Amino acid sequence: MSRATNPAKMGRPREFSEAAALDAAMRIFWEKGYEGASLDDLTRAMGINRSSLYASFGDKEELFKRVIAHYANGPMAFFRQALQQPTARAVVENLLRYGVAFLGDPTHPRGCLTLQGGLACGSSAEGVKRAMIDWRRQGLKRLEERMRRAQKEGDLTRDVDPKDLARYISVVMNGLAVQAVNGATQPEMNRTVKVALRSMPL
Repeated sequence: MSRATNPAKMGRPREFSEAAALDAAMRIFWEKGYEGASLDDLTRAMGINRSSLYASFGDKEELFKRVIAHYANGPMAFFRQALQQPTARAVVENLLRYGVAFLGDPTHPRGCLTLQGGLACGSSAEGVKRAMIDWRRQGLKRLEERMRRAQKEGDLTRDVDPKDLARYISVVMNGLAVQAVNGATQPEMNRTVKVALRSMPL
């Protein structure tokens, strides 16, 4: 007598770790950019088939947006932690110092995913480009709010515009990310940070 087949087990996708799958997808997007990363690249790295990808993460654009959220809470968590420092000077120094450590970390691709992944996108990926712009604007807004708080607390002089300062810090961080892609070493980037810190009204 043959065994009855359990319908619940038919067609069930192989179990996988969602966090590990997002880590793998993050690396592919980071290395190849949004448009350069094919579905075959992604499913191969994530260890799942296309059906499982669609069922678990949606389409490629939705997966990329999930990856960005994962990135913000993982490799880029130092940004949120730096904003919690007690002084404006400590905030900026932490952002830049930990940023250099992050950008020079040999265990992941060079540069920043939010720059590498979504800058060179065509019209078909307008949603991704917009998501990256919004992500960067949110980071700028949070930094500006922290500088405004510092000013209210008397930690930043009144002649400094918090918005201009926040934008300058963002420009320095983005510049460091580009330099990291170009092959700048951590000591080289740290020397740049020293120059930047001397130029800031903190």
